[in-house]
Amino acid sequence: MKKIFVLCIVQTLLCATCIAQTPNEKTDRYLITQMKQRQIPGLQIAVIKGTRVVFSASKGVADVAFNIPVSDSTIFSINSISKIFAGVALMQLVEEGKVQLDDPIGRHVDSLPQSWRSITLKQLMGHVSGLPDVEDDRTGGLIGGRGEDSAWKLVQRLPLLAKPGETFNYMATNYLLIQKVIEKYSRLPYEKWIHQNQFQPVDMKHTIFANSEEVVSNKAPSYCYYFLDPVSGEYHLGEKLLQLHEDFPLMMRTDAGIFSTVEEMARWVIALREGRLLKNPESLETLWAPVKLNNGKTEGFGGIFTGFSLGWSVIGRREHPGVVGIGGGRAAVVVYPKDDIAIIILTNLSGCAPEEMADTIAKYYL
Repeated sequence: MKKIFVLCIVQTLLCATCIAQTPNEKTDRYLITQMKQRQIPGLQIAVIKGTRVVFSASKGVADVAFNIPVSDSTIFSINSISKIFAGVALMQLVEEGKVQLDDPIGRHVDSLPQSWRSITLKQLMGHVSGLPDVEDDRTGGLIGGRGEDSAWKLVQRLPLLAKPGETFNYMATNYLLIQKVIEKYSRLPYEKWIHQNQFQPVDMKHTIFANSEEVVSNKAPSYCYYFLDPVSGEYHLGEKLLQLHEDFPLMMRTDAGIFSTVEEMARWVIALREGRLLKNPESLETLWAPVKLNNGKTEGFGGIFTGFSLGWSVIGRREHPGVVGIGGGRAAVVVYPKDDIAIIILTNLSGCAPEEMADTIAKYYL
């Protein structure tokens, strides 16, 4: 009887300890567990409530070969999260009255195939244009393998994959065209215009456009456990950690190619929510609204991702809806507008699904 009594006391104390844990303590313990389970070498995280960072941390190793730890100044590749900057850039042009989202692309870009001209800017942003892909899935590079000019000419000769507005197809060609529109009305190279209109106003001094092979101070390599089978030409999950080499074409920096820190990404998210990047409150609502198909429905990557807006995947569930920027399967920016919470996780391991981790962590702060 005495043993049972002691066990009850111990169990009560353990439960009390669990209850007493703060959201930040829960997040820290969860990250330690997940980094081990998912074999993540290093990461940075920021949790934002309202317009304030309430938790941030840098964990693990940035460079595995030299055992260099992750610091607050470590720069990670955010890959396709670059699209969220393109979405804001286009909405900035909308606010200036230079374009409208329902404008056909043929109104802004000359010499396009006839079947492309009626596709709207909104359909391009939401990946429902039906356009063929300028990227080659087999090689990871541009189609044709002979450079950007050649790929641009080649993709224009390919047939549409679907009628515009009929289905969701995640294609780099969409954002290639958006970059052409932005450069036309900004009268600047895309990278320079983004620096002037988004990076500089938010004091993102260390956020850059680059390729993986470029030598930049504090830039972490990107890793994965997937390897290309030379016989089958397919990728398989292995046990050996490999370093990735990625090139991001200049004509598609709207699509990918940004490297940043979690601190600077947090500043950008806060500035966006405070109205310092987009002036009109309705612009933010438009930015995050899923692009509809011709039948009025929305499509996305599946699962909790029920749609795609202007650069963001949309979590369309009834409770705790959100928008997500996902990059290379190793970086995620998740915003829950109704809950006034945002989670940013940057890692150096492709395929570790940080958006899943962010969705779990968000529950600690609700």
